[in-house]
Amino acid sequence: MTDQTIDFRTDPSRYRHWKLSIEPPVATLTMEVDPDGGLRSDYELKTNSYDLGVDIELHDAVERLRFEHPDVKVVVVTGGLDKIFCAGANIQMLAGATHEHKVNFCKFTNETRNSIEDATDNSRQIWIAAVNGTAAGGGYELALACDEILLVDDRSSAVSLPEIPLLAVLPGTGGLTRVVEKRHVRRDLADAFATRTEGIRGQTAIDWGLVDHLAPASGFHDLIAQRVAERAADSDRPADATGIDLTPLQRSIDGDAVEYGFVKVAIDRSTGSAAITVSAPSTDQPTTGEELQAAGAEAWLVQAVRELDDAILHLRFNETEIGTWVLRTVGAIDGVVQAETVIGADPDHWLVREVRLLWARTLKRLDVSARSLVALVEPGSCFAGTLAELVLAADRSFMLDGTWEDEDDPPPPPSMRLTAANLGWYPMSNDLSRLQTRFWGRDAAYKAAAELVGKDLLADAAARAELVTFTPDDIDWPDEIRLTLEERNSFSPDALTGMEANYRFVGPETMETKIFSRLSAWQNWIFQRPNAVGPEGALQRFGTGSRPDYDPRRV
Repeated sequence: MTDQTIDFRTDPSRYRHWKLSIEPPVATLTMEVDPDGGLRSDYELKTNSYDLGVDIELHDAVERLRFEHPDVKVVVVTGGLDKIFCAGANIQMLAGATHEHKVNFCKFTNETRNSIEDATDNSRQIWIAAVNGTAAGGGYELALACDEILLVDDRSSAVSLPEIPLLAVLPGTGGLTRVVEKRHVRRDLADAFATRTEGIRGQTAIDWGLVDHLAPASGFHDLIAQRVAERAADSDRPADATGIDLTPLQRSIDGDAVEYGFVKVAIDRSTGSAAITVSAPSTDQPTTGEELQAAGAEAWLVQAVRELDDAILHLRFNETEIGTWVLRTVGAIDGVVQAETVIGADPDHWLVREVRLLWARTLKRLDVSARSLVALVEPGSCFAGTLAELVLAADRSFMLDGTWEDEDDPPPPPSMRLTAANLGWYPMSNDLSRLQTRFWGRDAAYKAAAELVGKDLLADAAARAELVTFTPDDIDWPDEIRLTLEERNSFSPDALTGMEANYRFVGPETMETKIFSRLSAWQNWIFQRPNAVGPEGALQRFGTGSRPDYDPRRV
């Protein structure tokens, strides 16, 4: 664990960097970063620059707007400082951060940007960036995540991605990809844009496709109001619904154990592994959207996924040397299936939709985590439907053939069950289900597996359906698992990260897969190069008045 545990739990009463005001159907999220509010004391967050702490609050705001404010149809994000929208990631923070923190920071920030796009596309809570000052680097990347970008025309405000000329790195949160993939900026103009430190302003920003609307300072508020009114009419979010409170997650950390209500984490430092166990509900769960709304954050579908998401983030940032995550479940399969039926029975209810989308985002977060994923299907497991996605997400899975024969009262053999959840409720970043991804290019095998929906599969049937990797019996089980974890712990973590990232995302390329693959490869590599982080590199020389000394050899 790190010396200072990074906690992702927060709420608007604790925000130091954002101000949230809500007047349905619009919410305004204003960035006004506290310079003294950084996670470390060796830098100041000047000019609306940000670190992970700023993004943790943004992530929290995105989630709360979706769950607590169904009557908000449009979110306007803007800057709270004079002539500054956002200056991007804090350079001193990056220069002093460990390599793994920089990459994890960029990944989390990417995921938050993706959740903003998901809110617009799938929750119909439409995000608009009101760029009322300079938007540089990550500041422009925040605007790029919004569905529209409005720019004030005051002869000084500009948008820019200056990382290449100033820092010798790439825009770390999808900027290059979104410019050409999402905004369809012409390649040669994008090249000129990304190498121009002063950025692009005014009508040229419109002409190049970098922003959508322009207005002088005197008419900027009128422009915002006009766009809000027009986009609110496009939203299907209910004006009269009551949101649910995302109450604080209850979590305890005791040595190598992290415990929530339905999720438990047990760390084994000898094998560099962490067992993540998700428990099934033990009581009947809501079956309609209205019942789910009444249950609120205590419903299993809501609480379990929030806990799993927090556990993933906790392990990512605070346990960077724990390279293998062992995915386990415990409880009744029927309990999981009963809990998820509301998603199929009432899919158009606003809250049901939000819960399904949150599970999809959390499972995506698991997919793109730079950790080896091993699933264990044992007696007492409940890998069904939504939780069966954990087996399908794993790099390798083991299912016990039979039961624990040496026990006085042996439990029933484990089984797993596919449901409608596995046929597309939770698409991966490649826009395929995990089942489709598993059988990419093998349509007959996919069809055969899909026809097993609703059936309880023992180890032999699961293996024949190609749903699990290995099915050892109780004699071989301990050694098989031990050797797998020890072997994984002996390999190069860098090589494993590259292998896993290549294998997990087959099929169509999407903007998301491009962003994460480029982060895993290009940005991960560039962040270690002396031209960026060496003693004479750009990150170290930035702000000193002396130019970086580059090694000119292209690699």
